[in-house]
Amino acid sequence: MHKQLVDKYVKDARFLIATRERNDVTSALVLLDAALALSPRSELALELKARSLLYLRRFRDVADMLQDYIPSLKMSSDDSSGSVSSDISSQQLSREQVKLLHSDNSSSGSPVHDPSFKCFSISDLKKKVMAGLCKNYDKEGQWRYLVLGQACCHLGLMEDAMVLLQTGKRLASAAFRRESICWSDDNFTLPVIITTPDISSAATPPRNVSSLSQSENISHLLSHIKLLIRRKTAAIAASDAGLYSESIRHFSKIVDGRRPASQGFLAECYMHRASAYKASGRIAESISDCNKTLALDPTSIQALETRAELLETIRCLPDCLHDLEHLKLLYNSIMRDRKLPGPPWKRHNVRYREIPGKLCALTAKIQRLKQRVASGETGNVDYYALIGLKRGCSRSELERAHLLLCLRHKPDKATGFIDRCELADERDLDSVKDRAKMSALLLYRLLQKGYSSVMSAIMDEEAAEKQRKKAAAATAALQAAIQVQQTQCCNSKLEPETGFNDRVNSGENKAATNAFQGVFCRDLAAVGSLLSQVGFNRPIPVKYEALSC
Repeated sequence: MHKQLVDKYVKDARFLIATRERNDVTSALVLLDAALALSPRSELALELKARSLLYLRRFRDVADMLQDYIPSLKMSSDDSSGSVSSDISSQQLSREQVKLLHSDNSSSGSPVHDPSFKCFSISDLKKKVMAGLCKNYDKEGQWRYLVLGQACCHLGLMEDAMVLLQTGKRLASAAFRRESICWSDDNFTLPVIITTPDISSAATPPRNVSSLSQSENISHLLSHIKLLIRRKTAAIAASDAGLYSESIRHFSKIVDGRRPASQGFLAECYMHRASAYKASGRIAESISDCNKTLALDPTSIQALETRAELLETIRCLPDCLHDLEHLKLLYNSIMRDRKLPGPPWKRHNVRYREIPGKLCALTAKIQRLKQRVASGETGNVDYYALIGLKRGCSRSELERAHLLLCLRHKPDKATGFIDRCELADERDLDSVKDRAKMSALLLYRLLQKGYSSVMSAIMDEEAAEKQRKKAAAATAALQAAIQVQQTQCCNSKLEPETGFNDRVNSGENKAATNAFQGVFCRDLAAVGSLLSQVGFNRPIPVKYEALSC
């Protein structure tokens, strides 16, 4: 009785799915849920439900439904169940570890853990190879890898998507080879690989041409995933090597690409680029990328920590306290729920056992910052570091830097990155836009305050420089006037001596030219004075020696 009812539900669901209408596919999901309630292990009902969820772009539901097949989740669960701490796990895998570098202390009884020595585990290698494979290798289980691989791609789990899609293609090829052995040349067909748009192919088998197009779609998706993984790997390697500009360039190619990327993957790339901006000293760009990360993923612990550190660096303590309080609420919710936020397959940069210690350190830090705010340190914001300028910069440098920052972080352009993002759920679009606009507006206001503060400082410095120039010019004029007066006084003292010397020089010149004439005139004057004394009629005694002429 149950089998007949399940077959009826599945048949009706197939008919609704073949229409490719969203409302009909949603109604088909109701029928499939009823069929699975009666027969939870119905393979056909499970396949139709998974493909219907994928067609409706409910990728999270697909991942929750098939989470046992996600490679990274299987590896993390195996690691957590097999070992309690890193020491115990290292002891369990000590027999399987192959050291790449030989240690001198290997002969001693106690092993020495040196971070410079790298080793790999054969068991980990087996896990990575076998994680994408299921215990059931028959043809009925192939659809799980293809459907889940596409869902993981849209959820940002690129490594898992690549493993799942490659595994699905490999299993489909193997099943095709097994079946083609007993086929004749007339019955030879290509393997069937169903993608998201071809949801109705679950009800009616496709032709050879459609099978080829479906296989090409999977191949194109795999090539795109590999390209993103290569760029991300190159960017992380450049950041680890200290080449932050190169890392920023690689991440910018991902986030600014023409082909949209998934929400989770973009949030991860924005967070990595924010770390590279922070290391290179570009605080405003780093805060902007943290804002985008939090708009896409509000529970990102790393983004909240990084933005709080950046705000504390520029001494913007009120905003820093706001982020730390938000982070504290997030830690408290994790402690209450006894798990990290989000579904089990979501990636985090922290582990649950680290949360209590982080919460205690965060509480102490919040108390210290509150004391600093109470002491009056709120108005001492380092706007030079925010804008990326040095103290004593010119007006032109400030205007250029402010123009570039305004063009990049204008609130009107705050939601532009969402157009290049494939959201995991279309219902989150409005909330993502609201968070992006709010955070961008706060950053823009902070930049405007920084511009006003730095410009006022530059204007004060220019006014002070003008006053110094005026004072220096007045001092120079006064010194010049004093020097002129001193020069005039010296010249007035030297004028008599100069006139006497000139007269003496002129007399010498005349005496030299008219020597005889001067002596004769002098003698005649002497003779005339004698004649006037004695008279003309009286003899005059004359000494001839006196007449030199």
